Amino acid sequence: MDARLPVFPLGTVLFPGLVLPLHIFEARYLELMQHLINLPDGTPREFGVVAIRSGGSAPVANGPEQERHPGQERPAGRPDPEPAGRQPDGAPVTLHEVGCTAELRQVTELPDGRLDVVTVGRRRFRIAEVDEESTPYLTAEVEWLPEPTGQEQLADLLAPRVLAVFRRYLTLVRDDRDEISEQLPDDPTVLSHLVAATAALTLTDRQRLLATPDTAGRLTAELRLLNREAALLRQVRAVPVSLTELAVPASPN
Repeated sequence: MDARLPVFPLGTVLFPGLVLPLHIFEARYLELMQHLINLPDGTPREFGVVAIRSGGSAPVANGPEQERHPGQERPAGRPDPEPAGRQPDGAPVTLHEVGCTAELRQVTELPDGRLDVVTVGRRRFRIAEVDEESTPYLTAEVEWLPEPTGQEQLADLLAPRVLAVFRRYLTLVRDDRDEISEQLPDDPTVLSHLVAATAALTLTDRQRLLATPDTAGRLTAELRLLNREAALLRQVRAVPVSLTELAVPASPN
């Protein structure tokens, strides 16, 4: 079933189950947040987070984190969604086609009217059409991308391999092995999203993982990517950093 979502272009990729803090000060995004806050009780306060393909920066966040309490590339011949809006200076922005909804969980209003918000990634979608006229912020018609069935057995077989490689990868960038073990889930889908969000991958790599249709496909790709990154880390003798620092770095709004 299709739906219409407010769209928030960012210089990062959000995954289901990951926490995304945002600092909001641009007028159009303040209006978007107010729209969500004013929704009736029981209505999902969700907006679409979509990574910018080209056209400069937008309001951005700290990197996604795993929530503490307990997706395929564009089909050949299918056009990218256009237009994808403009920056305040009028520069056009092109968005990636697949994004993830962010559910508004916490809002802190600052004395000057800016907002600090905490959101959690929920469900993947594909943009069908972007509307940049109806509201000051972008909205889009989207189709939901549920997790396909049929590959669960393969995902169950791949998850322990990815978990082992990810642990080895983390030992190259962390010293605290106890903390590493505590943060790693066993569920194949949750693991696939955590690896995609916290490994030191490019935005392009992360976007491809988000667009991969199923868990088994993500885990297969992550085995290759983790081995690649581990090899690079061994070569450069990486300095230990925290898991949160491995995620996409913060950018200004």
